Amino acid sequence: MISFIHSFQSEWLKKKGTLAFWLVFVGSFFIPLIFLSRGIFYPKDFLAEAKSPQFWDILTSRSWQFMAILLLPLGVALATSLITQIEFRNNTWKQLNTTPQSLSVIFWSKFAVIIVMLLQFFILFHIGMYLSALIPAIINGSTDFYERSVPFESILKMAGLYFVDCLPIVALQYLVSLQFKNFLVPLSFGIGLLLASLIAVQWKYGYIVPYTYCPYNMFSAKQPQMVPAGVNFHYWAVGYFAGATLLGYFLYLNKKEKG
Repeated sequence: MISFIHSFQSEWLKKKGTLAFWLVFVGSFFIPLIFLSRGIFYPKDFLAEAKSPQFWDILTSRSWQFMAILLLPLGVALATSLITQIEFRNNTWKQLNTTPQSLSVIFWSKFAVIIVMLLQFFILFHIGMYLSALIPAIINGSTDFYERSVPFESILKMAGLYFVDCLPIVALQYLVSLQFKNFLVPLSFGIGLLLASLIAVQWKYGYIVPYTYCPYNMFSAKQPQMVPAGVNFHYWAVGYFAGATLLGYFLYLNKKEKG
């Protein structure tokens, strides 16, 4: 356990200053910044929306609508590939493998860093979402805004489901990235499956494509007819995540040339 903690700390330090590090911050505040600008430059629209009892539900739904279709899956695929490719880019796999830690510790510590970064993204995104409403309310002097209580339970439930739906992307990108030195291979793999998922969401068996679950989550609230009837795609997400993670672990342990 101590070895894992030290390895995790080391992997966490490696990602500082990398593109993946900045991707988390830029990606998490991108959509909230758009809504913040809208609230400041179009005060009449914001004040009218603030009068609605469903203000927070509308804001949350809109924010996830723009995030779920493309930005979130693409960001997860890109960040996972970037973190995994750090050793290849710096040609440090051999040095890492000679350190007094097992291959299992190396695999899971890198994987844990990616999961924590995903959690970090979700936290920052919701902070940005709150600020995108609070700051315009202060600037525009909206009294209605302060009468709207934040529905923490529904927001956390929605965030939790989106988090689960992202996990297959993390596991698959991690698996592919560990197998290929060329960064373009996992990136092309992720973009290819993402594009395939945008087409597959209209197919009745689209749930077998693991990158469709974030869009399905969004459609389940707005256009339930787009979601395959009788299919719990969240369970499929968990299944893909577990299967891809275990397969990636097995392939990594048995890979002859690790870097």
